[in-house]
This record gives sequence, structure tokens and C-alpha cells, in this order.
Amino acid sequence: MDTPTPRPTSAIPFGTLADGTPVSAYELTNTHGTRVIVSDYGATMISVETADRDGNLADITLGYDSAEWYQRDTNPCFGATAGRFANRIAHGRFELDGMAYQLAINNEPGGIPCHLHGGTVGFNRRMWRVIEHDSASIVLEYVSPTGEEHYPGTLTTRLTYRLTEDNELDWIVTATTDAPTPVNIVNHTYWNLSGNPATTVHDHLLTIHAARFLPTNPGLIPTGEIRSVEGTPLDFLEATRIGERMTEDFEALRFARGYDSCWVLDHPDPGGLVFAARAEDPGSGRVLEVFTNQPGFHFYGGNYLSGEVPGRGGVAYQPHSGFCLEAEAFPDAPNHPEFPTAILRPGEVYENRLRLRFSSTS
Repeated sequence: MDTPTPRPTSAIPFGTLADGTPVSAYELTNTHGTRVIVSDYGATMISVETADRDGNLADITLGYDSAEWYQRDTNPCFGATAGRFANRIAHGRFELDGMAYQLAINNEPGGIPCHLHGGTVGFNRRMWRVIEHDSASIVLEYVSPTGEEHYPGTLTTRLTYRLTEDNELDWIVTATTDAPTPVNIVNHTYWNLSGNPATTVHDHLLTIHAARFLPTNPGLIPTGEIRSVEGTPLDFLEATRIGERMTEDFEALRFARGYDSCWVLDHPDPGGLVFAARAEDPGSGRVLEVFTNQPGFHFYGGNYLSGEVPGRGGVAYQPHSGFCLEAEAFPDAPNHPEFPTAILRPGEVYENRLRLRFSSTS
């Protein structure tokens, strides 16, 4: 079958921000009925509709109905493009080329302060410029000036979403800088493959292709150790129910009230894509496979969803009603010279390539 030629499409109004700025949404589709909605506010993945084993389409993400909700402090980064440095930096501090930097403190797990997902106003709360858009892809750009959130260097970031006829969604970020700076730009979509966000994801089967993980202190900051998953609830080398071992008294689960850890991928390939994870909802048959070029893979089980703020369609998202699969640099990497570097320098190009493959079991 010939691949359909992508056609130009128009923006869809998606509400306004507090200052009156209009926000738009953009639709990507393929002939399988898969539908992805992306917003220019935060380069946010608003929704993803895929088919179950019977061909029924449903949205498999968590989110909101309009831009106003994404701007609020209560938004737990639904569908976010998180940056400039996603995940955590201990105490918001790091040194780079002999200079000390203090970033915003916006998170305190275990009572220990840290900088999380780019700070008070991260990339997910900035307006991005749409460079190109057709029915199969969209390219967005954001220029983060030096000093924004106290980061050094002006960072120019481009993000491409591309939906293929193979039911794969490519999420590709590139960035350049005019001064050395930490960079870790991450997709932070919450998934519930059942299509029913009123249910938990405890029965989803998860495989993570990683035999090691990064232990953390009670503030969810890596200690610097790299430990085997063998004999721990973090062993997902074979498909395992997400909820099967969540009640075990294991430090990584106790500190975070559930799963919120970074795995060390077995064979990372910065120049290519390697298989990182597979999630399956047995009830609907929907499957999500994840491929990446990053060294780390973070699984967050939606532990801090509270149900207090209504989500899309008025649904109150309860704890564990969605999970995140984040391909990333190691958390707190700027403070751990033994970790793969997360410092981008002038003349270099940062690239985070993520492929999401959707399918269903028979």
C-alpha cells in the first residue's frame, strides 16, 4: 500500500493563558485511526488515541480539556516536554567549569529540596513556535535565553513529533547552546492503556530492558551507586504486573510511595535506538513499546496523583491511574562526574530520540 501524502492542516483553538495568549492544538493522524494531539503551549502531547484488540479507539493518556489547566501549578506535567533539565538536581545546585549555579527549588521529596523538571517555569510552561505542521508531523521551537530559571547559556531547542503508517510516534528533540549548560529534555506523558483513566494501571504488564538501576536517598536523588535489580521489586526484565510488588518494603518504593526510579539501560546507543520497555494492558490488548537513544529510563507510577483536580472530561485522576516512561540522562547528572555527561557545549548538538510503537494483542 502506498504511504499517504501528509496534507496541510490548520490549528485548533485550545483556550487561552492567564495573560490572554491564545493556545492552539494540532492533530496528527494515520490510516489506522491513530490520532495524536499536540499543543504549542509547552510542546505538550495532549492526547493519543489508539485501537484496542477489537478496533475500538480510546485516548490512552491523562490530561486536561484546555490550556488553562496546563498552566496551573497543580498540573503534574501531563504530556509535558520537560526541561531544560528534567528530573531532579540536588538542592538546585551544580558547578560547571569552576562556576557555581543555583537553580530554583520547586520540589522537596522526603523534606530534601531539589530542582525538578526545569524549575518554576520549565519548558512545559512556555509557548513554543510552530515551524512546520501537516497531518503526520509537527516541528516546534523554543529559545530559552541565558539566565532563564538561572541556567547558563541560550538554548535553542527543536522538537519533532512524527506519526507513521507503522503506528509509531517519533518524538525527537535537538538543541544547541552558546555556552556550556546542563540539558535533559524529556517526554513526560502519563499513560493508561486501558483507555479508562478511572482505573489504576496496577494490572498493566511492564517489561524494562535494564538489569541495573540508580538507588536514591529519601530525596529521590541518586547516591552514585549503580545496583542490580535482581531480587528487588525493580526487576522488570520479564513482564510483570505493575501492582504486583508495590507493597513490598523496599527503599526505592518507600521513599517515593511507589515506583519513581531511573533504570540504567543495558546497551545504550547515543547514535541509534534501542528497545527500552514494553507495557501491555491485558484487558484491552493495547501495547506500547518504547525505544530510545538515552542512557537512562525512568518509570514513574503516578504515585502523587491525588484526584483533587479534575482531568479531561472531569475525571478525577487517582494515584496510579497513569504511569510515565521517561527516556533521559541520569538524574542529578551535573553533580555526578561518574555518570554519562549531561552538559552541552557550544558546537555540539543535543539529541533525545524517542520512538513509541502502538499495537494490540489478539
